Amino acid sequence: MPPSGATARFDAVTGSLRDDLHPTVSRTWGAAGVAWLSALDPLLDGLATELDLEIGRALPQSFHAVRAVTCADGTPAVLKAGVPDGHLDAEIAALRAFDGRGAVRLLWADPGRGALLLERADPGHEIVTLPDDEAVGVLGGLLHELHRAPLPAAGPEHVRAEQAAFEDHLARFPGAGPLPRRLVTTAAGLWRELCDSAPREVLLHGDLHHHNVLAATREPWLAIDPHGRVGDPGYDCGQVLYNPLDTDPAVLADRAPGRIERLADAVGVDHDRATAWGFAVCVLSEVWCAQDGPIDGTALAVAERLAPGL
Repeated sequence: MPPSGATARFDAVTGSLRDDLHPTVSRTWGAAGVAWLSALDPLLDGLATELDLEIGRALPQSFHAVRAVTCADGTPAVLKAGVPDGHLDAEIAALRAFDGRGAVRLLWADPGRGALLLERADPGHEIVTLPDDEAVGVLGGLLHELHRAPLPAAGPEHVRAEQAAFEDHLARFPGAGPLPRRLVTTAAGLWRELCDSAPREVLLHGDLHHHNVLAATREPWLAIDPHGRVGDPGYDCGQVLYNPLDTDPAVLADRAPGRIERLADAVGVDHDRATAWGFAVCVLSEVWCAQDGPIDGTALAVAERLAPGL
């Protein structure tokens, strides 16, 4: 499935829309992704006819095709489609459980075709437009609201399942690897301990950060693109720490302790627990990067800044 902290939505240099759909889908799903891309236009046209939608412009897209659409009654919406391998099932289940509280509403979905019709956040700019302290406050408030949702009966996996990525990485790189081995082994151990000792478990967004929160009308800000996970609320503190993308990693590393303090309060976990989750999630992000190519280095810088406080 797509990793956390996906591609930035706009190019930081040109200010233009980034459209990484074809290379990202081809790299992630291989031949299945290429086949899906070749049938994408007929799929979108068929969905538009079936749902009585007028298809508009492409919106920022990387792992999924995303189009602005207008419903028959004039309601603005978003049509999202992805490779139908089941990876969107958790997002659909999470959005249904959130039911518009803190996140965009799910208007319709067909998991078998990997298709979703979503409320459109308008005006739709990202929370990166806010000063960092203000943005972190909004993100914490959204997490507090999202974590109140009921747990779905099916769909989202437990975050414990992501433990396997550490073990796979250590097996693949038994000696010197792209990441400091001590960080990966520490994160793997912490992951197990944190899952085993969770004081409570909630429905997690799973990928909440500055590029997955948009300005809206119904509420000032709404979350989009939940990965949908179940587990300790501290998990959701992690992705914020290595965002916004295109920010100097050293700046993000320096901001991390203060951000953790605020996010821990928002989600109701103690500071040490939030720090451990932040560290482990940052290492996991780099482990995922190492699966397909070079590490990014941003999340690694944050993890190294947090390591002495574990």
